[in-house]
This record gives sequence, C-alpha cells and structure tokens, in this order.
Amino acid sequence: MVGPRLRLPPFAALRAFYAAATHERFRDAAASLGVTESAISHQVKRLEVHVRAVLLDRSSGRARLTDTGARYLRQIEPALLQIQAATDEILPASGRSLVRLTLPPSLAANWLIPLLGGFERAHPQIDLQLLTSTRVVDLRRDQVDLAIRHGKGEWPGLTATFLLEEAAMPVCAPGYVDLNGRAISADVFSGLRFIVNANFPAEWEEWARARNIAPPSTADTVSLEAQEQALQLAERGHGLAMGRRPVVDEWLASGRLEAPFGDADPTGAAYYLCRAQDHTQSAPARKVERWLAEIAARWREQPASS
Repeated sequence: MVGPRLRLPPFAALRAFYAAATHERFRDAAASLGVTESAISHQVKRLEVHVRAVLLDRSSGRARLTDTGARYLRQIEPALLQIQAATDEILPASGRSLVRLTLPPSLAANWLIPLLGGFERAHPQIDLQLLTSTRVVDLRRDQVDLAIRHGKGEWPGLTATFLLEEAAMPVCAPGYVDLNGRAISADVFSGLRFIVNANFPAEWEEWARARNIAPPSTADTVSLEAQEQALQLAERGHGLAMGRRPVVDEWLASGRLEAPFGDADPTGAAYYLCRAQDHTQSAPARKVERWLAEIAARWREQPASS
C-alpha cells in the first residue's frame, strides 16, 4: 500500500530554524550545529521560501520570531524532539547514559558551562546534554529530565528545589564611573548612560528607590532584551548595566566589568532546579541533581568579585 505523499520541508532547514529560534544569537545557533552563521541564515531563508511565510524578523539587526514563526515553532518542536528520542532509543548501547537539562542561555554560558569539566571527570559515563532556551519547556512532553528555571519557585506540575539566589548590582567598564569620594546620589548619575534590560524595565527605578535616591534619568537609555547583550554593551564603555548574579560573576572575576557602587542586592527571584512531579528519575539524573546542588552550594559561599 502506497501512503500519501508527504510535503515536508528540507530537514536541514528545519534544524537551522529550530537552532535560530532557541538561541539568542545566530552565532550560538551556528555553534550548536557546527556550521557558519551564513549557513544558518541561508537554511532559514530556504525554509521561509518553502512555507511561503516570514518566520524570523531581521529588521532590527537581530533575528526574532514573527507571530507565524512562533506558532510554527510550537507545532514542530514536539516532532523534532520525538525524532531525537526515537533515534536515541534504537542507537546501539554505548555504555553511557544521557541526561537532558534545559536552562536559560545566559546561565548556561556564564555559570554552568565553565564548570562542566568537573562533572565530566566525576561522571565519565554520563552525557549531560544542555538544551538552552528562553522558552518554558514542557519536561514530560519534550522528554527532558531536568530544568533550571528563573522565578519564584512555583510552576504547575513541577517539583522545584532552590538552587541559586539572584542578586543585582550596577556594573560598567573599568573606570567608566569615577565617584571621586562622593556618596551615591542623583548627582553622581549626571552624564552617565543607563542600559535597561527590557525583561526588567523598572530595574533602575527599583534600585534607586531602595537607596532613597531619585531614579536616574531615562532620557538617554538603551533598552536590550537579553542580560548578556546589556553586559556586552557595558563592557564596551557605553553605559551602566544592571548585572545579575550568578550570570555577571565571570565578567567581574575577569575584570571586564566592575561594580562601582558595591555589593549586589537580592532581587526576590532565584534559580530553581525542577523536575516533573510523580516522575521517577533515573540514577544518572539523580547524580546530575546532586552535582548541581553541590556546585550551587559552593557558589553561595563565594562573594562576587567587584
């Protein structure tokens, strides 16, 4: 019996689109697939031609999902993950175990990835696969073992364990702010430029209010949608950004940024290690949980460099 003819787009184009949609930058998407940024762009364009719709808006200089692109991603992602799971199931056993962890890209790049060498040495038989995404992944549907999520610790259907407290402080390029013995006040802000994380639009007002000083002027602010972008702009001397621990720690430790006004204050949010409720974790996943708890405990004991 001959089945219906499938009108499927090129799989390479689907992979490129999925990588671009689940990473903050084309550079990161390209790195995840081991190709060039131009290859990612070419394959996404190829897919757009096939589906006769614009999936990524490039007008701002940074690719963002259009409404059509976001809807398409929601529909194809379960199928792509199912293909991966089915493939993993029939591959010959290698004696290694796979554990899948999803987490925000900025936390992965600036906190977790530099520590992975220790995990690999301690657990050489476990492949820890990082799925970096700014979207909330359905752990059961997408067959993901663990998630690190940012928030208040309450998500339906998940068991959440506290991992890392988030704390924030203004950061800038070395020498950008010269207090010259002055206390923090509205006068200090004169002539400085402020970089705003669009995900936390009131962050500067809240920081100033906590110190009983007038909020800095927003007349010449720059608004960006990702913390890492804000830190990169600050590193280049273009203003003050709000750095959030633990993401900002490596920038401070390396001397690329400094905290001119001192220590960080808790934001009220934190990172939590999550797993699906009523789900029996595999032994390798439990080892990953214990390792994450251990490195988080060590991080909590270390003050941020300033």
